[in-house]
Amino acid sequence: MSLSTAPGLQRPKRWDSPFSEDITDADVQRLLRLAPFKDMRPENFPRNASLAEILRNDGRLKLYKDGEIIVRQGDYGTSAFMVLSGSAEVVLHPDLPPSVVGRREPSRRGIFRAIAQLWSNAKEDEMERARNRRGAGEEDRSVFLQDIPVLLNRHKTATIHAGSFFGEIAALSRMPRTSTIFARGPSTELLEVRWQGLRDLMRNDSRVREYIDGIYRERALSTYLAEIPFMKYLSEDAKQQVMAATQFETYGDYDWSGEYKKLAQAGTAAIGKEQVVATEGDYPNSVVMIRAGFARMTQRVGDGHRTLNYLGSGRTYGFEEIAHNWRKPENPVPLQYSLRVLGYTHVLVIPAAVIEQVVLPAIPAGQLPPLIETDSQDTSAPFALPEMPQDGETAPRVNADLMEFLTQNRFFNGTETMVIDMDRCTRCDDCVRACASTHDNNPRFLRAGPTHDNIMVAQACMHCADPVCMVGCPTGAIHRDAFEGEVVINPATCIGCTTCATNCPYEAIRMVEQRATDGEILVASDFKPILKATKCDLCIDQYGGPACERACPHDALKRMNLNTLDELVGWLQR
Repeated sequence: MSLSTAPGLQRPKRWDSPFSEDITDADVQRLLRLAPFKDMRPENFPRNASLAEILRNDGRLKLYKDGEIIVRQGDYGTSAFMVLSGSAEVVLHPDLPPSVVGRREPSRRGIFRAIAQLWSNAKEDEMERARNRRGAGEEDRSVFLQDIPVLLNRHKTATIHAGSFFGEIAALSRMPRTSTIFARGPSTELLEVRWQGLRDLMRNDSRVREYIDGIYRERALSTYLAEIPFMKYLSEDAKQQVMAATQFETYGDYDWSGEYKKLAQAGTAAIGKEQVVATEGDYPNSVVMIRAGFARMTQRVGDGHRTLNYLGSGRTYGFEEIAHNWRKPENPVPLQYSLRVLGYTHVLVIPAAVIEQVVLPAIPAGQLPPLIETDSQDTSAPFALPEMPQDGETAPRVNADLMEFLTQNRFFNGTETMVIDMDRCTRCDDCVRACASTHDNNPRFLRAGPTHDNIMVAQACMHCADPVCMVGCPTGAIHRDAFEGEVVINPATCIGCTTCATNCPYEAIRMVEQRATDGEILVASDFKPILKATKCDLCIDQYGGPACERACPHDALKRMNLNTLDELVGWLQR
């Protein structure tokens, strides 16, 4: 094995690829004279990440013209914005049509490029090529809204003035943008701060943390409540009453993967370590809506608990019991299940009194959930999802052992989980070879992983709903694609720190040695190989989707969303 130790070759560092090359010393000094930065204490920041260096390297200044879109609802983003001058307008409702905000599909390789990659791939593994890649912030897209006066007449908006932050919801929760925001006035200047800088500002200054947390809760509430099905029956006054009574609570740790991995390696049952939101048998005093993260519903079985379901964003708990007791006060029921949070979870809590006084009287009788029958539970049979199906859906059925397997391993986090039917799989490795030919002769997953009966969940990136691999990435190299939400890595800004690989709960990220074009391993000045993180990118630039799934000759491999059980049940019953 040959090594390349070019003189002066330095190991990549966090700010080798700043957010912007254009920000100057004068710009930084101007920002330091503005609130909230002027009120921060520089001595609270470490020397290797000072306040001035955070603004210089994790911030960028951008000018927008009147009507130019700053962020679009539904896009994924990892940065927040502060208005320096001018103003911005946020569209509250109704949502703007996709054509108005200039949506387009991400570019993909044509048929000839897809074929040509078979002979144009590098001969060496992980060869370092010259790259000219954009950083991991928002993609530049000069899209303008036309006829703004007409738009403002048709849509309810709110103005964001100089000195205010926005965009922190997506940056903090790793969720899509909740609103479309566009510039107003002849010129609007913004400071855009990528997630890593926002994290360090909040970590080292309590006032920033309290301010960001406050506006996060305030702005998110009305948007999130609108997703609950029963809210569509309420008048505006009733909705305001519900909003006024709703509390926004957070459970668990932002970087939950470390504790989970310790428990998994020790073989410890995680259920005893999870925070309990509500307990089976208690009086139902609120409706809980999961806003971000996941929670598990459990039921007592003997001396232990059995997992019945896991709830993701938008799902509710406790409504059925409150509705039953409102209709049958002479025969009340307690909570039928316990609710435990899994990892880092945001929830909305609506008191039962508001549900009984404001919500339930507004719901048509035919739309109320059925009364709860407490004496007809068969604990040995496969069980249906406890939550009432919406819009005529039928509840999928999954046996208890498989449910526990999915929950204990946190596989419900995956939106593109690779599931393999080992009864059909012949171990031909066509999936691995297809992945390799698509990625410069370097496969991005292992055909191995936790197995339950005949079902294997392979060690391939699941493109999680809550991608904890992004937590702590110092450069933003690992980020969501702004259009589709795939979790991807920018090799130009990856510094090989191993944070993402360490944080990934599913062992789906590998650190690989980089090679020069002549095949020699690149070694830094400290005589250690230069590493980069690699993982499945879901064949983001390929027509037809993931090559692994298309290459399987036996229909043994499927990429699926395990946030709900519908797709899994359909595949198992195929």
